[in-house]
Amino acid sequence: MLEDLKKEHRAKMEKVLVDLQHAFDTLRTGRASLSLVDHLQVEAYGAQMPLIQLASLSTPDARTIAIQPFDPSQIGAIQKALLASDLGITPANDGKTIRLHIPQLTEERRKGLVKLARKYAEDHRIGIRQVRHHFNDELRRMNHEHEIPDDDYHRLIDEEEKATKEFISKVDEQLKKKEAEIMEV
Repeated sequence: MLEDLKKEHRAKMEKVLVDLQHAFDTLRTGRASLSLVDHLQVEAYGAQMPLIQLASLSTPDARTIAIQPFDPSQIGAIQKALLASDLGITPANDGKTIRLHIPQLTEERRKGLVKLARKYAEDHRIGIRQVRHHFNDELRRMNHEHEIPDDDYHRLIDEEEKATKEFISKVDEQLKKKEAEIMEV
């Protein structure tokens, strides 16, 4: 039972790391990346739909994202969603395809993106600590109800602390890589 509990909490910490990577993927770095737009929701057919279900996405070159709707009548809705997003890129529409030209980032914008990346990293560090907190609460309850002995309780608390430090260091590694990617000219 304790091993299952440990595995469950490790899996939750891994999920936090995956979510952080997804959050980092949405940050614009001056290069065309489909992850900048694949999470966008578009008002189409009377419902919110993911852009990826409405259009074919491609990167014809390093600075352009091409969005070709499966249904040409949805091009206006897609363009509206792109304009409403926080991308800060004006889409170019030729009637069949929408092109996003990724501009070179200014130094000021790079610093702002680094600040945002640090905020994402801190939010995810907090998420890892919350997972630890829930695990510790569960162990405390089990110890209080004499389901586990004190020695196991203290050993597991120490193991969880080591795992938390390990996962937080992984967050820091991802942040360092993303900062380097953003500041790369």
